[in-house]
Amino acid sequence: MPARSEPYDSPAIVTFATELAAWRSAAGLTKKELADRLGYADSYVGQIELRKNTPSEEFAQALDTFFNTNGVFHRLWRRIKDSRHILTPPPGYPQFAERREEAICVKSYGALLINGLFQTKDYVRAIMGVMDAQTAEEYVARRLEEQAILAGDDPPQVFLTFDEFVLRRVIGSREIQRAQLQALLEVSERPNIMLDVVPLSAGYYPGLAGSFTVLGFDDGSLAAYTEAPGAGMLIEQPVRAAEYVVRYDLIRGYALPAEDSRTLIRAVMEEL
Repeated sequence: MPARSEPYDSPAIVTFATELAAWRSAAGLTKKELADRLGYADSYVGQIELRKNTPSEEFAQALDTFFNTNGVFHRLWRRIKDSRHILTPPPGYPQFAERREEAICVKSYGALLINGLFQTKDYVRAIMGVMDAQTAEEYVARRLEEQAILAGDDPPQVFLTFDEFVLRRVIGSREIQRAQLQALLEVSERPNIMLDVVPLSAGYYPGLAGSFTVLGFDDGSLAAYTEAPGAGMLIEQPVRAAEYVVRYDLIRGYALPAEDSRTLIRAVMEEL
């Protein structure tokens, strides 16, 4: 896998890198010396320690054999494999999260799931599926930390639009989904949050192309963020970011008014 410019911040990857540096230093070896003995490029060892790349299973096994660790590195590799698709944010997301903290306006459209800023703890855990409890709590803590921007002294103005299917898709259990919808109703009463829903009766509309978020800043500039499987893209070119504003406004044209949207959420909750 090619190295990336920004380091991974997954706890499992951080632990692997820390342990590798500790074992190598204890053996009195430089990165190049260790790489030469294992038959790897010295740049690869450096990338792993700097968290710019992830270790392969073969590399983990080679480390265990060389340092006689009784499988420490292979177990760490397994933890990375089991949790990386959840705990490791896609490229572009860390930069987006930083920019979001500076935004005075957030416009978000969700086609598949509740936006992360509004997910309840149980909804987050359900998304994680069968991950172990520690991994789940690490992710929940990260999500709640991100949500803190909504509770500050000067929170951004948030426009939140969902496809009705997001409300009806049961994540985890009916109880979890119902509690999530109740949380949405409560947050929609805040003066800085506008929530609306595109009903299924709208048929085809531009939002079916996928979810995205647009950020607005006090200097009038814009940024947009969208994701595909395994990849995120932060868009800061003025013309391209403005295109997402237009797309969002088009989608909202298909949405129900705010009070009708809340009525729909209550109806879905009753069905659950």
